[in-house]
Amino acid sequence: MASLTERETEVLACLGEGMTNGQIAGRLCLSEATVKGHVSRLLEKLGCDNRTRAGLLAYEAGLR
Repeated sequence: MASLTERETEVLACLGEGMTNGQIAGRLCLSEATVKGHVSRLLEKLGCDNRTRAGLLAYEAGLR
């Protein structure tokens, strides 16, 4: 997870809480389109096929 930006890490933590793109956007004061971009990039960086797997990684790593 070291290759993630600070914002990507924040988005990942939200995924670990099971949040939707809309909920993440509201919490982080971003547009949903921006959140989608962050999610796409962090999935690629983590080698995850889907947001559920990324969220599980975040949860297991203790990201909150």
